[in-house]
Amino acid sequence: MSIHHRIVIIGGGNAGLSVAARLRRAGQDDVAVIDPSETHYYQPLWTLVGGGQASASTTARPQADVMPQGVAWIKDAATEVDPEGRWVGLSGGERVGYDYLVACPGIQLDWGGIPGLEEALSTSRVSSNYSVDLAPKTWRMIQDLRSGTAVFTMPSNPIKCGGAPQKIAYLAADYWRQQGVLDDIHIVLVLPSPKMFGVEVFSRELDKVARRYGIDVRLSSEMTSVDSTAQTVTIEPVSGGPAETLRYDFLHAVPPQSAPDWVKDSPLADADNPLGYISVDPQTLRHTTYENVFALGDACSAPNSKTGAAIRKQAPVVVSNLLAVMDSRPLPADYHGYASCPLVTSRSTMLLAEFDYDMEPAPSIPFIDTTRERKDMWYLKRYGLPFLYWNFILKGRA
Repeated sequence: MSIHHRIVIIGGGNAGLSVAARLRRAGQDDVAVIDPSETHYYQPLWTLVGGGQASASTTARPQADVMPQGVAWIKDAATEVDPEGRWVGLSGGERVGYDYLVACPGIQLDWGGIPGLEEALSTSRVSSNYSVDLAPKTWRMIQDLRSGTAVFTMPSNPIKCGGAPQKIAYLAADYWRQQGVLDDIHIVLVLPSPKMFGVEVFSRELDKVARRYGIDVRLSSEMTSVDSTAQTVTIEPVSGGPAETLRYDFLHAVPPQSAPDWVKDSPLADADNPLGYISVDPQTLRHTTYENVFALGDACSAPNSKTGAAIRKQAPVVVSNLLAVMDSRPLPADYHGYASCPLVTSRSTMLLAEFDYDMEPAPSIPFIDTTRERKDMWYLKRYGLPFLYWNFILKGRA
């Protein structure tokens, strides 16, 4: 082993940097982060980039500027892990040894998981806000459309920011309403779930939003292929049944997502999960087999919604429990599945869906009813949450 650190963190995104900063604040002086990215993105704002309410540049900062001080940054990609030998393999061929491991590599976008999607994204009528390079294209497409059929899709497997496929539909619909062309556009929203949202109180509100815009909602369905030459998508019921072919003039597609391939092939993966998530205890976030390994964020098997808000609650649990393991103490902290989804419902309103493992509301803002559309919540989404992220979350202070 040419490199060794007491604590190694795989991934320099929200989860990795939040944990690294908290460990440094707790006095740990031998922490390393493995991540090859030169640029750090605040991804939740990409929805507003696609909706024409933010620029892509506002979502990016140099990784060097947000890396916690005193943390060793290993600028390479993890490609394998040996939890028995306690090392992580890098794409450059080196191995990094560790005493304790925190795995938060994020999840990969499986663009090839829907036949025809990759080819379709190179055309002028298909885009996805799940790529910072494509989100500005979404806004250009919204502006250009004056009539026809606009299709917004969501895959059936778990994805990061599960509300994003709906949010861009509402932003687009409100823009077309403002432009006076909404009546000339048939909006189809394809959702794999049996209702608009997993928490009933928010589902009822989103039903109202969809009706307001005249959106044709196809529940319990997903897109299974794209033919960009014919400009058609195939939509099928998730539980089986006849397929439908639908022509589109505008398509916003969300790709299937899963753990990185190297994680799927590693001993850390949950053998019973075809998506390859890292197997953890859902409360303590410690690996179910390796006691010196923790995981959090989108790639872990905890059955919470994959959001940045979930990471904000997971990070302190991981740090508290990791420090306890290092001191041979019982694990003191539990994660209860908190997640939130800022659901933008128009170009000036939002409702804040907060919930837990039981899919019950878990509000965190006192004296404000965030289950209803509110203008102040839109300002929270556009300005408040990014400020909190850059200045407090990544620094381990929130």
